[in-house]
Amino acid sequence: MQVTFTRLFLSKRYPLRISRGVSAGSENLFLAVRFLGQAGLGELAGTTTEDGENCDTGIAELTPFLATLPADQQSSQAIWQLARSAGVRPRALAALDMALWDALGKAAKMPLWKIFGLAPRAVPTSLTIGINPPEITRERVPEILHRTKAKFLKVKLGSPDGLEADREHFLAAKQAAAPFGAVIRVDANGGWSLAHALQMQTWLAERGVDYIEQPLVKGAEDQLPELFRKRVLPIYADESCWFAEDVPKLADRVDGINLKLMKCGGLTEALRIVAAARAHGLKTMIGCMGESSVSISAGAALSALFDHIDLDSHLNLTNDPATGAELIDGCVIPNDRPGHGAVIPDWPGDFDK
Repeated sequence: MQVTFTRLFLSKRYPLRISRGVSAGSENLFLAVRFLGQAGLGELAGTTTEDGENCDTGIAELTPFLATLPADQQSSQAIWQLARSAGVRPRALAALDMALWDALGKAAKMPLWKIFGLAPRAVPTSLTIGINPPEITRERVPEILHRTKAKFLKVKLGSPDGLEADREHFLAAKQAAAPFGAVIRVDANGGWSLAHALQMQTWLAERGVDYIEQPLVKGAEDQLPELFRKRVLPIYADESCWFAEDVPKLADRVDGINLKLMKCGGLTEALRIVAAARAHGLKTMIGCMGESSVSISAGAALSALFDHIDLDSHLNLTNDPATGAELIDGCVIPNDRPGHGAVIPDWPGDFDK
């Protein structure tokens, strides 16, 4: 299978600090594959703080896999399974998978949301504010909400500086968001102990929070049942849920799951995760991990399947190279272009150049 790669460093408008560290940007890998006679576009969001996947590892894993792929293989589902079995890791797998689906949509002359039998439902996205000193939070929240018209604000907590720092940051965000009427959600990114999560959930519920995401660190899932029994807010799992096989293990201890294309390996597995979550009575959310409008557009194609949307990373970039899903009245809406709908003007990896 023919493939071209391009690396681009994407800079964040505001550095994002979470419980595990801070990111001011990332080098992302963009790839184009020739499939079904079309050029499909995909993206890997590089990281230094999560799983170690980056542009180098993506190229190293995808190049030999695609070189040995039978030329007559025309099933994106089969290619996804072969790639995962060959050891291609989730971010690289997601880039390949969304590129294959993009090409499939272009071959069919249909946007992916139509191929999936969906409608471009307007589910408002959350906008995220990272962990900051209160004075910075008070400056950034109004700018973010004014610029995006967002109806939901996700506040990152789990500060290494402790619960008092969390409370100060949260109160600053809540105060700054009040004039805009934004609903507040909280994501601790595994930054709390069980004891701290029990304390904070009550404190946050009293202040009108919508839900709590990943209160405990990945690996502490055995402690979730106690928190779940005593919960006063819905609990969503993020870092604890990567693939569809993780869903049954969490079904008795969370209210919902947050999937991300970079975490699960693309649209193919995302569909399986949603099906598994629904079968177990769980709510669903789709999030993002430092992606541009390429990957965001791929995720937006599935947005009608989710109870909550958190597709905002492209809105915090100073140099998003692509256009795609549009932000309309606080909602990320897929467009009508064939495939996932994202394009990179002057794409240097175009096969036809």
